[in-house]
Amino acid sequence: MITPPPAVLTHRHMEALLEFLQGAGVDAFLDLDPVDRFAQSEQDARRAPMPPAGPRTPMGQTGHQFGHQTAPQVAALSGRGTGQGTPPPLNLPSLTASPAAPMAPASGPGPGQAVIPGEEAVRSAREAARSAATLEELKACLAAFRGCNLQLTAKSLVFSDGNPAARLMFVGEAPGSEEDATGVPFVGRSGKLLDRMLGAIGLDRTSVYIANVVPWRPPGNRTPTPQETEICRPFIARQIELVDPDVLVFLGAASAKALTGATDGIRKMRGRWMQYDTGRRKIRALATYHPAYLLRSPLEKRLAWRDFLTLRQVVAGDNHPVE
Repeated sequence: MITPPPAVLTHRHMEALLEFLQGAGVDAFLDLDPVDRFAQSEQDARRAPMPPAGPRTPMGQTGHQFGHQTAPQVAALSGRGTGQGTPPPLNLPSLTASPAAPMAPASGPGPGQAVIPGEEAVRSAREAARSAATLEELKACLAAFRGCNLQLTAKSLVFSDGNPAARLMFVGEAPGSEEDATGVPFVGRSGKLLDRMLGAIGLDRTSVYIANVVPWRPPGNRTPTPQETEICRPFIARQIELVDPDVLVFLGAASAKALTGATDGIRKMRGRWMQYDTGRRKIRALATYHPAYLLRSPLEKRLAWRDFLTLRQVVAGDNHPVE
């Protein structure tokens, strides 16, 4: 049996409605009252004036249609009635091709211009990431980068949070609506759960470093496409290299697959130690459940708790924690 909506919305109902709208990607209102745009379009079409009709011939056809010329037009084309035996020359456009103008050299996309997410965008991302010698330079490179279309719809560049000198670095997939509004990763419901999980093992954001594979929010909180992930991957790889943590923690399967090439699901990957190669050294890496998944599947928190206990052993100085 379907429960009818309440006659009066309580504070709890309003919070639930706002949470639903945020999850659907609605982050702004256009008017105080709803407007039926379809009905408005129909009314505008009915009010629009009809286009003027051309002159009509006795046969019911407009005089300018080809094959139904008026008498003076036929006489002009045939030469009859002009006193000449041959028709006058027609003023037709020349069929001789004019030399093409030289093409202007192609330039990179400017602000607000979409790009094709191809190999050229990936190559541009690699070059920009390699040019950054510090985290500040890397953030500036990302802000100036024009090879990812996600920046056209995102409000903020969500670069990082926490301590760049921390031994632990957490990497998620992409920011959500709350992160896009603030420019800080993991500040929504999943971020609050992550803070509680860190607090349970004696850590907080001053003792860890947090980032995402994709630093811009995809529209509607959708999953980033493989092309978007590939374009952003050089930047997070350079970010990891510059932070140089002792332990890398993948929050969810998406970040683990993007950075290690793993193909297993998170159920098989979680709790197992891996290695992430920066090119200079290999960093120990551990995958665990994403906090957003734990909010949907609270029974899995017990397994995530095991992973965080393992991290606590590492922080405490045990180089061989129980897996």
